[in-house]
Amino acid sequence: MIMMPSRRSLKTARTATVLVALLVAACSPQNSAPQQVQSSNPSVTYKYRGDQELLQANQNAMTFCSQYRSAARSANIVDASDGNKTVVFECVSMAPDAVPQQYNPNLAYNYRTDQDLLDASRNAELYCMNDGSRRAMSTVVTNANGTRSVSFQCIPR
Repeated sequence: MIMMPSRRSLKTARTATVLVALLVAACSPQNSAPQQVQSSNPSVTYKYRGDQELLQANQNAMTFCSQYRSAARSANIVDASDGNKTVVFECVSMAPDAVPQQYNPNLAYNYRTDQDLLDASRNAELYCMNDGSRRAMSTVVTNANGTRSVSFQCIPR
């Protein structure tokens, strides 16, 4: 006598076959590439008071970032309750011709904010480095009308 499989056993066999196929697929190596989910630049943080210390922090950050063949870019400036300020610099890759074309080392630049001062200082540093100089020396002046200006001079190697 030949026995016919029941509907229940056929359904169980199909389910088992599907489960085995899924397990084999899950265990086989995947051909997808890893996806980057986070990246960060090297960074350095300084506490400072006043324009001269901010300029010194920028020069220190430029030196720090040079070990990564990068330039310092200010990422964040925060006022603290004790009167100090904190500035965070990120080291970012900069093309050799990244200095804005309007930069002229023979001019004084007016600034209103710490960020304006950092931008002028970074441009001067990059200009001087691209010109083969060691770094830019800065002079900050408070003008008679209360505005502030900064000028830079490249120091030869």
